[in-house]
Amino acid sequence: MLPKKTSLSRGRFGAITALLVGALALSACSSGNTGVVTQPGNNATGGQTSVSQPGSAVTLSITPAADATNISPATPIVVKAANGTLTDVTVTNTAKNKTVSGKLSADKTTWTTTEPLGFGSTYAVDAKGVDNTGKTSEQQSNVTTLTPAHQANPNLIPAPSSVAQTGVGVGQPIVFQFSYAVKNKAAVEKELSVVSNPPQQGGWYWIDDKNVHYRPKDYWQPGTTLTVSAKIYGVDFGNGVYGAADRTETYHVHDSWIAKADGNTEQMQIFHNGQLVNTMPISLGKDSTPTHIGPHVISFKAQDYTMDSCSYGVCQGQPGWYRSDEHWTERISNDGEFVHENPNSVAAQGNSNVSHGCINLNEANATWFFNTFGLGDVVEVTNSGGPQLPVYDLYGDWELTWAQWQQGSALN
Repeated sequence: MLPKKTSLSRGRFGAITALLVGALALSACSSGNTGVVTQPGNNATGGQTSVSQPGSAVTLSITPAADATNISPATPIVVKAANGTLTDVTVTNTAKNKTVSGKLSADKTTWTTTEPLGFGSTYAVDAKGVDNTGKTSEQQSNVTTLTPAHQANPNLIPAPSSVAQTGVGVGQPIVFQFSYAVKNKAAVEKELSVVSNPPQQGGWYWIDDKNVHYRPKDYWQPGTTLTVSAKIYGVDFGNGVYGAADRTETYHVHDSWIAKADGNTEQMQIFHNGQLVNTMPISLGKDSTPTHIGPHVISFKAQDYTMDSCSYGVCQGQPGWYRSDEHWTERISNDGEFVHENPNSVAAQGNSNVSHGCINLNEANATWFFNTFGLGDVVEVTNSGGPQLPVYDLYGDWELTWAQWQQGSALN
């Protein structure tokens, strides 16, 4: 009797073998009258065994080759029959005694595993075939997968669960952060994808050996759905590191919210889907701590937050150190820049820059901004007197021209 099929998720070890159906299956499972010559021993400890009925024309081949070792677990095991058809193929994890699922081609000449293998495992392959006269042949082999020094996980930023209800803003880059450094960046990047609906041109940029960002040429269109995938299970990252698992997630882009903070006018204009809906007085960074110019993207928000300059290297006892409790805060860079309420600078808001680099608002405006803007929304800063926001400063992605961004791909 044929075993049932069961589908398993990518990267797990076991499944139920996929075998033939119908009349050929009876030949595969019958215990007598097959004419297969039985030889002493088995193939459990290595080597290749081939047993054929005298005069059988069918020949069987197994890839990877007999006794293959250090095979990527993402490499499929393929069995082929020439001058005949396959009647039964079984691939078994020898340590777990678990069979692996597979699929037979329509002409019954090719069988292929349909799930990845496991790391550091040996698989016994047993294949049977028959020619057009009914004479049979059997082939057995072992395949051993590699044991990685480390397995790298594809962590996503922002965490999909954190924006499942709210969606992301039009400026949100998609970030894969790997748990180990990537040496073979091109090999890994080939397995990454972002599919946007509606379609929008985009590309990858390697910020460093662990972080690769994806952004569109222009801000995302409101209402876009993003399907993000990393098919990196078994991919060689280099230096003994291999991809630990595949991952696919979905993001949704909400309405466009863009704030434009101008250091000359000391005003911040708020645009919703391109329409001006609010204007508020602001105070940017003072001359010694100017706010970076360029597009910033909101990455974090908290109603109450303690700001400490030591978070970016200016600690207690050093010139410029500060520590203060702030309210209605939204982070726009990792260099200590936030949009937040500051009651101490209300008199300066609208006429002078006095902050440590943040965009200061009064309580009413800060509350409105906090309740309106979320992760991925954009704050564009101009005329602040500060340097350009670095591309590596969390989401400095939009500081680069599209041509510059494309040069950050490992595939160029």
